[in-house]
Parts: sequence; structure tokens; C-alpha cells
Amino acid sequence: MANSYSAGLRSSRPVRLAVHTLIASLLPLASWAGPVDINKADAATLAKELTGIGMAKAHAIVEYREKNGPYKNADDLSKVKGIGGKMVERNRANIRLDKGPAEAAKKS
Repeated sequence: MANSYSAGLRSSRPVRLAVHTLIASLLPLASWAGPVDINKADAATLAKELTGIGMAKAHAIVEYREKNGPYKNADDLSKVKGIGGKMVERNRANIRLDKGPAEAAKKS
């Protein structure tokens, strides 16, 4: 009995290793976020691309933008209920603010 039991343990080790490797390889996909223009993106895109932003907060971002106009900088996101400075910092690298043609002309 002991021999068949230990043989079973030995054969399951490669399977466990394969499962752990698969899970570890998929983790970066789950936490990956990409650049998103917070003045143009819809709620679904915001929720997908910003870390820690679910659909409720994404809808709040869009709603705030519609009521108050475009965001001038990333820190303006902290004016949205439920989004604090830590959340903005966590996503700062992925927050984009596309300069419209009028703003681009002013800079030239």
C-alpha cells in the first residue's frame, strides 16, 4: 500500500507544478491595465483599463465628466465620489488626457 500511495504522490507533483505555472502566467493578465483617456473613454473601458475601478466608479467618472466638463489633470479624478488620491496614484501611469485641437494650437 505504501508503495502505490507514494507513487501516486510522485505522479501528481508534475501536474501540480503545471497548474501553478499556468496560474502564475495568467496573473499578469488579470492585473494588467492600459492607458486610457479619461475624457473620452466610456464606463466599460474605464473599468477594464484602470486598476481598482469597477463599473460603479467608472459610471461615476463618466457622470462627473458629463456634468462638470473634461478633466484637466489626473488629480481631478479625486473629485469623483469614491475615488481618492491613492487610487489616482495607482493609476497615474495609465491616465491619459487627450489634448483637443484647440488646446494643441494654444501650445504651438
